[in-house]
This record gives sequence, structure tokens and C-alpha cells, in this order.
Amino acid sequence: MYRFLMDDSGGEVLEYALIAGLIVVAAIAVIGSVGGKVLANWSSLNSST
Repeated sequence: MYRFLMDDSGGEVLEYALIAGLIVVAAIAVIGSVGGKVLANWSSLNSST
């Protein structure tokens, strides 16, 4: 039982998964905040031609 509790062989995969998840959340937040401005500029550009 002690050997099972002290085994940390899967910890690295969990850390990489958490980092990847944080990157995805940050990307969604950035796209959400910038997306409206990009869409407004695109619409303005299309209507001026």
C-alpha cells in the first residue's frame, strides 16, 4: 500500500494536461475579448468597398 501511495509516475501527464487546459482557457478568453473588435473592423472594411 505504501508503494502505491508514493508512486508518482502519472504526475507529469497530469501537469501537462493542466498546462494545456490553462492555455486553452486563456486562448478562449483572448479570442472572446478581441473577436468583437475584429468583427467590427471587418464589417467596416467590407462596407467601405
